[in-house]
This record gives sequence, C-alpha cells and structure tokens, in this order.
Amino acid sequence: MRYSDELSKIIDSAGAKEGSVISLTIDGRNYTGVLTANSDPDVVVIKMKNGYKAGFRADGGTLIKVLEQPTVKEQKKKERRTKKGLPDVALIGTGGTISSRPDGSVMTPGMSADRLLDLMPELSDIANIRTKDIISVFSENISAEHWKKMADAAEEELNNGAAGVIISHGTDTMGYTAAALSFMLREISGPVVLVGSQRSTDRPSSDAYGNMLASARFCVSPNTAGVYVVMHDTMNDDSFAVHRGTRVRKMHTSRRDAFRSVNAVPVAHIDAAGNITFSDETQRPSARTKAQTKMNENVILLYYYPGMDPSLFRDAVMRSKGVVIAGSGLGHVSSGMASLLKEAIDNGSVVVMTSQCINGPTGMNVYDTGRELQNMGVIPVMDMLPETAYVKLMWALANAKNAEDAKAIMKKILSYEMGDRRTLDVIW
Repeated sequence: MRYSDELSKIIDSAGAKEGSVISLTIDGRNYTGVLTANSDPDVVVIKMKNGYKAGFRADGGTLIKVLEQPTVKEQKKKERRTKKGLPDVALIGTGGTISSRPDGSVMTPGMSADRLLDLMPELSDIANIRTKDIISVFSENISAEHWKKMADAAEEELNNGAAGVIISHGTDTMGYTAAALSFMLREISGPVVLVGSQRSTDRPSSDAYGNMLASARFCVSPNTAGVYVVMHDTMNDDSFAVHRGTRVRKMHTSRRDAFRSVNAVPVAHIDAAGNITFSDETQRPSARTKAQTKMNENVILLYYYPGMDPSLFRDAVMRSKGVVIAGSGLGHVSSGMASLLKEAIDNGSVVVMTSQCINGPTGMNVYDTGRELQNMGVIPVMDMLPETAYVKLMWALANAKNAEDAKAIMKKILSYEMGDRRTLDVIW
C-alpha cells in the first residue's frame, strides 16, 4: 500500500497495517472495516462487514484506531499421494504474476507453490510434484542473493532424486535469473526450468496452466540437463518453446508469446499434447549437481546513447570492478566514453562490450572506434546478450583468481551464452 506522507503518519501512529480491523473517523462519522490495498495515496480503503469496499479521502482530521490486528494463518502443505512409476519433480516458488492473486485493485504475489499446484491437478499425471517456497516477490525485486538461494535449492532437489526442477518466477527479470543459474549450475544432473505467466491464474486467458504443464513435461524428458525458460511460443495454447537460459529475452510487455531465443533457436518445442521436438542439443547431464554461487555485485550495465556525458557516470564506473556496455551497432561508444572506460581499465576494472542491437554479434575490428576500444582493453563477447554478459561478469569476477583470469572467463564459452554461428533472425 502506498500513502501520502500525511496519511502514512496517521496510519503508522495508529499501528495499523494491511489486514487490521480499524475504526475510521472522518468528517465526524465513524466507519469500521478491514484496512486493505489502496490505489490513491490520499485514500483509505476498508472492507466492511457487508463485503463491500469503501474508500475515504483522508485529511488532517482523520482518526484511525486499531480494533484488531491481523493473524497470520499458517499454510499447511497437503499430504499428496505419489503415483508409482512417475518421476519426482520439485516446484520452487519465488513469486511473480504466476503466483499472484487480486487484492483490491492490485495484484500481489502471495500464492504458495503448494496452492499453485492445487490449481493444476493435471501436473500429478506427469510427475510426483514436491513444493518449496523460497521468496514471494515480483521479479523486479529479485537480487543476486535470491539467485544463490534458487541455485542452492535446485542443487538440493536434484541431488535428492528429482528428475527436474521447476522455478515459478516473474517474467520481467526472468532472463537475468536464467542466465545467473546457467553459470551457477554448470555441473547439473537434470533440467532446471524457469516458468512464469503474463496473466495471473485468476484470468480466463491465463497462460500459467499451459506453461506449467509444458515445463513439467520437459523436466521428465530423458537425458536432458541445463537451465531453461519455458513459455508460450504462440498467442494460442498450442505450442511452447524451450529457451536456453543464456539466450532468452522478454520481447513484449504483455503478449503470451513474449519470450524469444536471441541469436539462437529454441532448444525444443512442446505441443499441446505434450510431444517434444528438439531443434538443438541440450546440456549433457552430470552425475551430481554442484552449485557455484559466488557473485561479485560490484558490476554495472550501461546502455550507450548519443551525447552520453561521461561525467554523469564517472563515479559509478570508477567504483565498479566490472562494466558491461550495450554499445551502438557493432559495439561502439563515443570518444568521451572511451576515455572513461580506459581510465576504468587502467584502474583494474574489467570492461565488456556487447551490442544493443537485438540480433547479430559485435564486430570491433571493422571500424577504428572498435579497434581503439580493444587496444584499450575492452573485451568483445560476440553475440552475448547484454544482460547475460552482466550476470556472467558478476560470476567471473567472483570465481576468478584475478582480473586477467576474469577476462579469460569472459572470452570462453561456458553455458552456450555466445557464439559466431548465425541463425535465421526473426524480427517481429
């Protein structure tokens, strides 16, 4: 809930919070109800006994008294019967739209993985699903610490016999998480699939059900391993794409088929009946899963633009241990920014160049600008996505012996994250 400064003081001084039963006095009249989510910072919304919600515009004379504080109900997991002959799959909940539910006029990520499983009983025909919740947030609030928890949880589940792991996740930063887990889980015994939805499960047009079923089917497919994103491949419920974790990007804000593999083909497609057609190789399974979760968070990602003033970014660049640039075209920046990057390199930072173009690789040997940047020590990384390069540099700096070792790691292909092979690019 978001309130104005004045209203926040009134609510905080009363000790009220969402779910509190309050007595609200405004303009001399008294109202009683449960404090609930608001959409206007100057309005108090309560749910009254008759079930209706009412909003009241507050002022300095508004009085609030707490009559009863909310009680936290412990959500007990259901005891689920296992079906003989079916593989085990772990479902790890982290929040996002797929686990959201309406709360007044807004959506909140409050549904547990166990509750999500209740809504999709068809999953029990594919695998014996066990659930675990790590966090419950929208994906803009996901951090490197959360990536580590996900990797550790996936390691535990796979080493405890799970054929695969599904991680329900918000779509906005799913590509970052998929890339991070791809580097953290290079030794992996089965598939780890990130799945989300563009529309919440309460909507008739939700894509959550199809995405979850496709994810479970991929998790139990034999001889597969690695980190992937599984989402709708079309606007309908007839096809789902399996994207490599280091090659995927959300390309649309709201379409059900928002995710695309960039500079690569999807690893596989899954139809509505569950048939899987592979179009690229999957990672070879390891005997055991081992998570390497160290990350250096002192890395920044900058998007170059014409007229970019180096002085605005100097403090951030010079304080960082690593800098990833989404350069123009083949991987370029202005001469002013180039001077700042040289200063950062001389100061011990690792600077990596990607392209802000959706398709195609960097090509820093074509123009003088690119050659000069390379001579300064800027590292081109072929066709790696900027967000993947950002995550990889965090991982490289944390797991390298020194800056030179980190540079060598950035130039080496670790998890299918870059290459010089060209695929037919689809622009839409």
